Amino acid sequence: MIRELLRAMGPRYARPMTMSLALTSFVSAFQGVLFALLVPVLSRFLGPEPETARPWVLALVAATVLYAVLRSASLHLNFRVGGSVSRALHHRIGDHVVRLPLGWFTGARLGELNRIVTDGVSRTTGLPVHTYPPLADAVLTPVVAVAALFLFDWRIALACAACLVVLWMVFTLSNEAVARGDAARDAVADQAADRVLEYARSQSVLRAFGRAESGRTGLDRSLVAEHGAVRSMLWKAIPALVAYSFTVRLALTLILVCALYLAVGGTLDGATAVALLVLVVRFVHPLSGAAESGAALRMAVNGLGRINAVLDAPVLPEPTDPVPPRDASVEFDDVRFSYAPDADPVLDGVSFRAEPGTLTALVGPSGAGKTTVSRLLARFHDVDGGAVRIGGVDVREIGGEELSRHVAIVFQDVYLFDATIADNLRIAAPEATTEDLDRVAARSGLDRVIAELPDGWDTRVGEGGTSLSGGQRQRVSIARALLKDAPIVVLDEASAALDAENEALLTETAVDLARERTVLVIAHRPATVAAADRIVFLDGGRVAEQGAPAELLAANGRHAAYVRARERALGWRLTADPVRP
Repeated sequence: MIRELLRAMGPRYARPMTMSLALTSFVSAFQGVLFALLVPVLSRFLGPEPETARPWVLALVAATVLYAVLRSASLHLNFRVGGSVSRALHHRIGDHVVRLPLGWFTGARLGELNRIVTDGVSRTTGLPVHTYPPLADAVLTPVVAVAALFLFDWRIALACAACLVVLWMVFTLSNEAVARGDAARDAVADQAADRVLEYARSQSVLRAFGRAESGRTGLDRSLVAEHGAVRSMLWKAIPALVAYSFTVRLALTLILVCALYLAVGGTLDGATAVALLVLVVRFVHPLSGAAESGAALRMAVNGLGRINAVLDAPVLPEPTDPVPPRDASVEFDDVRFSYAPDADPVLDGVSFRAEPGTLTALVGPSGAGKTTVSRLLARFHDVDGGAVRIGGVDVREIGGEELSRHVAIVFQDVYLFDATIADNLRIAAPEATTEDLDRVAARSGLDRVIAELPDGWDTRVGEGGTSLSGGQRQRVSIARALLKDAPIVVLDEASAALDAENEALLTETAVDLARERTVLVIAHRPATVAAADRIVFLDGGRVAEQGAPAELLAANGRHAAYVRARERALGWRLTADPVRP
C-alpha cells in the first residue's frame, strides 16, 4: 500500500507522506508501551505494598504526556499531508492526462476518469487521516503490548501471540473479500458513470424524437447493475467482517479463561492476573475496528491502483532536442495508421503534400480517414508507419509546444468552456486585445452573433457552449482558431453547422488565409471544395486521386462522380404527388 501511495504522490510529495506514516506508526507503537506500563502500576497498587507503585505511576504519567504530544503532532501532520494528497493527485493526474494521446480518451474511459478524480482521490486523501491511524493502532499497538507481556508472564503472552496470528489470518481473508467486491463494483460503476454522461449529452436528440423516457433504458440497466454490484460486495464483506469480530471476542474469551486457570492454579498471583487482563482488554478495543479500517484500506488501495494505471499510461514521447519546422508545408509520406493494434487500418499508405500559400481540400465519403489526417497532423496520435512532416521535419521531432504553435484546428464537434465568449477566444491568445477579437470576429462571421447578444463579448456560453446554437458555437471556434494566428490552419467540416451566407463567408476567409498560410479544409460542400487549389480525394484510407479541381473534374474519376452525386443531393426537392383520378 505504502509503495503504491508514494508512487502515486510522486517525488515532490513522497517525503512528507513518508514522515506522516512513520510518525503515525511510531505513535501507535508507543501506545503499546503505554498500555504495557499499566501492568506494573496495577499489580503494585493491588499488591501488598501499594507504595512501590509510585515510580511506575510517574513513568506512566510522563509517558502519557509524551504520547499526547506525539499524537497531537501526528494528527496535525496527517491533516496537512491529507490536504496535499488531494492537490498532488489532482495536479499529477491533470498534468499527465494533457500529455496522453487522444486515442486514450475512449468513451468508456471518460466515466472511469471521472470516478478516479473524485471517488478515487477522495479515498486516497483520507488514507493518512482516517484510514491508516486506526489501522496502525489496531496492528502495532497490540503487537507491542503482547511483546511487553513476555516481561511479565510468558504464558499469557504466548496465548495472546497465538490469538494475534489467528486474527491476522481472518483479517487478511476479510480484506481480500472486500477488495474483490470493491474491484467488481468499480468496473460496473465506471460503466454507470459513462451512461449518465451519455444520457445527459444526448438529451437534445432524445427529446427531439420523444424518447426522453425510453432512451434511458441503457442508463437504468447500468444503475441496476451498479446496485447489484454493491449488494454483492456487501454480501461478501459483511460475513467476513462479522467473522473477524467474532474471532476477536473468541480470542478475548480464551485469554480470560487462560488467565483465570493460571490464577486459580496458584501459578499466577491475583494482582498480576488482574493487571494482565486489563492490558488484554484494553488492546482488544483497537483490534475490534481493524477489519473496518482494513476494508477501507483495501478499497483505497484499489483506488490507488486505478490512479497509478492512469499515471502509467504511456504519453507521446517528446524529442530530446526539438527541431523547429523550416516552413509551413505539410507532407504525408506513406502514412499508415489504425486506432487499435488489432483493428483495420484507417489510413493505409496515404501520401500528399500541401504547400504554403495554398488551400488543400480533403474530400471523400464518410469514414475515408479525413479527420484522422487532421489528428495525425496535430499529433494526437503517432503513425504506425510512414511519416507526417511539417516544414520537412517529422512531427515527432518538433515537440508538443512548438507543434501546437504551428497548427490550429477547427473541429466539427465544438467544445466551449463555461465562460464568456471573449474568454473562450482568449484561450488561443491570452494577451489578445478587444481590437484583435473584433478583427477575427469580422473574418469568421462572429461579429453578427456578438451584435445580437445583449452582453456582447461578455455573454457566458454555458458548459460546452449549450447557451449558443450549433452555428454560433462553430463561429466562436473558427474565430478562436484565427486568433491563434498559426501558420497552418485545418478546418474540419467547419461549415457543417453554418447557413449558406456564413458558409460563403467562411470559404472566403479560408481563401484569404491561404494567401499567407497553409490551409487544409475537410469539406463536402461543392462550393468550398471548388475554391481549393488542390484536392486530395480519400477513399477507404487511401488516396484515390489528387490534383487541381478542374483537372479532377476533367478526368471524370472518383472526385467527379462524388461532386455530381453531391450536386444531385443538393437539388432534391419535396413535391406533392399529382392528383390521381
